[in-house]
Amino acid sequence: MAMSKTAKTLLIVGAVVLTCVLVAIIGIALLAEALRKPQVPDNSVLVLKISGSLPDYAPDDVMAKIFGGSPNQSFSGILTQLRKAKVDTRVGAVLFDIEISGIGWGKADELRDAIADFKTSGKPVYAYMEYGGNKEYYVATAADKIFLPPTGELGIIGLQAQAQFYKGSLDKLGVEFQSVHVGKYKGANDPLVRKDLSPEQREVLNAMLDDYYGRMISTIADARKKSAADVVAIIDNAPYNALEAKQQNLIDGAIYKDEVYKELKNRLGYKDTEDLRLLTAANYKEVTPESLGLNVGERIAVIFASGLITSGKSSDGSFGGSQTIGSDTIVRAVKEAADDVSVKAIVLRVDSGGGSALASDLMWHTLEYAKTKKPVVTSMGDVAASGGYYIACNSSKIVAEPSTVTGSIGVILARPVIKGLYDWLGITNEYITRGKNAGLFRDSEPWNEEQLKKVQSQADFFYWDNFVPKVAAGRGKSVEEIHNVAQGRVWTGFQAKERGLVDEFGGLDKAVEIARDLAHLPADKDVKRVVFPAPQPFLSSFFSSDDEATVKAREQKALIDALPKDAQKVFRSAALFDRFKPGETLTMLAYQLEIK
Repeated sequence: MAMSKTAKTLLIVGAVVLTCVLVAIIGIALLAEALRKPQVPDNSVLVLKISGSLPDYAPDDVMAKIFGGSPNQSFSGILTQLRKAKVDTRVGAVLFDIEISGIGWGKADELRDAIADFKTSGKPVYAYMEYGGNKEYYVATAADKIFLPPTGELGIIGLQAQAQFYKGSLDKLGVEFQSVHVGKYKGANDPLVRKDLSPEQREVLNAMLDDYYGRMISTIADARKKSAADVVAIIDNAPYNALEAKQQNLIDGAIYKDEVYKELKNRLGYKDTEDLRLLTAANYKEVTPESLGLNVGERIAVIFASGLITSGKSSDGSFGGSQTIGSDTIVRAVKEAADDVSVKAIVLRVDSGGGSALASDLMWHTLEYAKTKKPVVTSMGDVAASGGYYIACNSSKIVAEPSTVTGSIGVILARPVIKGLYDWLGITNEYITRGKNAGLFRDSEPWNEEQLKKVQSQADFFYWDNFVPKVAAGRGKSVEEIHNVAQGRVWTGFQAKERGLVDEFGGLDKAVEIARDLAHLPADKDVKRVVFPAPQPFLSSFFSSDDEATVKAREQKALIDALPKDAQKVFRSAALFDRFKPGETLTMLAYQLEIK
């Protein structure tokens, strides 16, 4: 039925009024935001909560605050808060409220480094935990004092690496995964084609656990003034309640949080009648680094590359999605930073276990171009392996933490064959083709011997003609030298530095410092960190149209998150392979590696 003229007029008038009201609300909110000045009382205690997913980077956006779409706290944001608090004379101390978080061991090392740097100011750092697992306690040992409530628990029970396998389930469904790989340690597809660890992966995981465990013991021993043998005995007899942890001198007090506040009041010289002036991270975020004399000077571009490597646009994880590294987004950002004469160096922050080999190579190519213009330094987060290492390998310098997961220089091609599932469901397929290999990637038939050789040659080509030579050129080594430490093997940052795959230990701050030095900027002056690409405004990102792959990935994540936790791993692994084209060459880390 056609709309009447009166109805149309009312609809138009209503839309105009609604738009005007919305614009007015936004305008008032923006004005209030601009006029509001952050209040930081003297001798404040900055409270930083370590919890949640803590992505590497989450852009600030006033509009996001207004509409309740503020992003999660980011790891780089915590580092910025510490840098500010170090020089801010109004901040007297920092209290870390540590919960179970999503950071890995690499970021745990980086956070400990940042705490150590803050402590050079002479200001105290306290840590409070209701429960302290291995990683939480590892971070807390960087503080001056550690507290648990009397009913809290310290669960430093030692490390374990878990690898989950799905072949048994796939066999029941009549699904078989066929794959080829280059590198005897390249086991990214093992969970889909095996029921247990291969000897090569068992070797790698044992070596990594030895490395992590050794440093965990030495770190606790140094922090708590114990021998390594004492720490081993303590771990072997864990867990402990808070009172037992205090008796073992693993913590400084089994007290409640309000009693921790009293401790801080005494430490900072408060009067008994005064309340402790607590400063939340959200409020302190309003204090700009520039107002404290930080983040000023010559510009250094910081490009964050976090998540699965894919073609197309990156996703920042907003609105329920997962973070991805899109080659189009990174290529554009690198090119803009390289061509911007005001930018003196580029720092690429990588936190990725890899993905598409093609997308990795496109980013590598643009980074190679950028290196002809100015220094390019890579900072590795928790993980920079396989495709994540590919895009880092040609940097002027590579910086990683000792616990960073890196390497995995190898290639796989994999695809499911679901003929058995079709048979079980009573589904039949008939194909009419032209061309000998027209059915190479059909899912109803396995590859024959000739097809396997063809697919293997594709993997060999990428490994021997691209990946290994490019790493060798970037690291100033021969192809043979790189092959000896490649073959898909995963290394810790400590092991990688010994083998010449990493140059320096440190985090993002260290990488910025090295980039400044390589650009011949004054060592006694700060630099301005500029994020490329510029953060997308909240409303723009809200109303922008996502590509089909991003929408699909978001839907898959929503479905997977609704499943039981153990089942999530199965479907998350399958969803990874579903992101890529049939027959696409992949540079991906073995397993969803988890050491806890």
